[in-house]
Amino acid sequence: MLSERCKEALVFLFFVLVSFGFWMLNTLDEVYKTDFKMPVRLKGVPKEVVLTSDFPEDVQVSVEDRGTVLLNYMLGRTFYPVSFDFDDYDKADHHLRIPSAELQKRISAQLNVSTKLLSVRPDTLDIIFARGQARKLPVRLNGELVAGRQYYVSQVRFSPDSVVAYAPQEVLDTLTAAYTRPVRLEQLTDTLHMRLQLQPSVGAKFVPSFTDMEVCVDMFSEKTVEVSITGINFPAGRMLRTFPSKVQVTFQVGLKRFKSVSAADFFIGVTYEDVLRNKDGKLPLSLKSSPAYVSHIRIAPAAVEYLIERQAVEEEEE
Repeated sequence: MLSERCKEALVFLFFVLVSFGFWMLNTLDEVYKTDFKMPVRLKGVPKEVVLTSDFPEDVQVSVEDRGTVLLNYMLGRTFYPVSFDFDDYDKADHHLRIPSAELQKRISAQLNVSTKLLSVRPDTLDIIFARGQARKLPVRLNGELVAGRQYYVSQVRFSPDSVVAYAPQEVLDTLTAAYTRPVRLEQLTDTLHMRLQLQPSVGAKFVPSFTDMEVCVDMFSEKTVEVSITGINFPAGRMLRTFPSKVQVTFQVGLKRFKSVSAADFFIGVTYEDVLRNKDGKLPLSLKSSPAYVSHIRIAPAAVEYLIERQAVEEEEE
């Protein structure tokens, strides 16, 4: 440290720092533009009033001034929240509007005289509110649930399954349900629990603003039952006979309902009109009814041989 070379280095560094100081003073004396956030608050909201649109926590302020003043704003200056009283503003049609001129006036009061206020974003505060007007709405899923191979979604539960919507009456009249934010889940193979936020609706507030969703997933299993073929709308004295009289119906069903589903849940019918229109020697078969929870239904054989059997009809005594 006492060597000649070290002394020269220290002197050089001293003059570098002095030069940097003069450069900073000269630079900060010029005019610049910058943006910063200023907090805003709404006071005196009555207990019976519910704000159905979000009141911003802060606004973006764009100003112009000398660099030294702007540096003080960004590093040393603490801004107090710009407060507005609920009862001081016009509240027609369930809207509370704080005009741009009033907002800029409150913000300018906390700025230096030399500071030029260029813009405020948002420039106008428009809040929608409701006074005790509410409606209970069911929760609905906005999205798609796709099960993995050999699985299916057996049930979707929401907790809570309904929420309370607060809004002006004209907005409430347009709401039929509270929908979740968009969601898409794929390759589901097990029961899933997740929390979903509700999709915001302009002018309405949902309480609570979320729901817990439970997605129940079950595995498919294949089952086969024998179902009789039934003639429909045949005239008196005529009966349909098919060969065979029963066919095998194979389908996929969840394990939870595997034991409960039976042949009685399926109906294979052939109408007399189908027989008259048939030009082949075999009747094609189709299911007239089946449970909604089965899928991939196959009938074997898909067509059967048949004949129309005539029967004697006894005359009814008068």
